[in-house]
Formats: sequence, structure tokens, C-alpha cells
Amino acid sequence: MNGQATSGMPMLGAHGAAMSGMTMALPLFVAMMVAMMLPSALPAIVRRARDGAGLLEAPRFAGTYLGVWALAGVAMWLLYQPPTAATSGALLIGAGIYELTPLKRECRRRCRERVRSGAHFGVLCFGSSIGLMLVLIAVNVMSVALMIAIAAIVLVQKLLTPRPVLDLSLALAIVALGIVTAV
Repeated sequence: MNGQATSGMPMLGAHGAAMSGMTMALPLFVAMMVAMMLPSALPAIVRRARDGAGLLEAPRFAGTYLGVWALAGVAMWLLYQPPTAATSGALLIGAGIYELTPLKRECRRRCRERVRSGAHFGVLCFGSSIGLMLVLIAVNVMSVALMIAIAAIVLVQKLLTPRPVLDLSLALAIVALGIVTAV
């Protein structure tokens, strides 16, 4: 949260004074976002391919799904400002609360269903994962370890039926981290 990625490279952000290599930063960040979200989409992509919708349907589905996440990555990159401790805490508390909302539950339920469009699937999964994206922004937007952890949580949430005890535990852990960060 000191404005530096763990590798010592400047953090990404449209308005950050310390940013270097802007032309390379955006594609790198978008690629990281897409790579983070692809594993959790593989079951749906495979399911789409098995539905017999044609040889090109699975790549089309995957491409439009990843397009949603690429747009999310571009938006995050354009809007990102290194957060203060208070802002990080507020983002984390909001993310933890979001994990328990009816909107989160509905998006999560619907992104586990069969859908015909990768873009529609991407929007549902974005709705299911937005709280976790806030965690990424609040803690360290360029942390590969955090991206892997979030990708694992998203994958588990898509593959397993919701378990209220686990969902509540995750939400409370995020809120607690937010409180500790803000203080």
C-alpha cells in the first residue's frame, strides 16, 4: 500500500505520478486480470463445448467472457489511485459486506447456471466477484499472490454450492481486515 508493487515497480494507475511504461502497463494489467478469472470459467467453457453448439462456440464463449474481464481490467486501471489506509479499510469493509448481499448471492447462483452467452456469463460472474475485486484494489492491485488467492476463492465459489458458514467466515475476515487496515 506504499504505492509500489512487491517487485519494486510503480503501481498502475491512470493518474499516478510514479507510473512508468504506461503503454506496457495496461496490457500487462488486463492480461493479469484475464488470467486470474479464466480458471473459474473453464467448467462453463467445457460445458458449452459439450453442448454441441459447434466447434467455434467454446472459443466464442470464452472470448466474450474474457472480454468482460478485460473491460473490467481497463476500468480498474483507468480509475485506480493508490488508496490511503482509511480508503483501503472502507473498501475492505464494503467488500466484506457485499459478500453477504442478495445481489452477490443471485449473481453467484446465476453464474453457476448454463448460459448461452459468454458476455452474459462474464457479467454475472463480475457481479459475483466484485467484492473480491475491491479486496484486490484495497490491498495491492499488482499482488500476484493475492490474485491467485482471489482466483482460488472465485473458483471454489463457482464450483461448490454455497455454504453459509464459509461465506460468513470469508465476509467477516474481509471486514476484520478492513477494520485493522483503517485503524
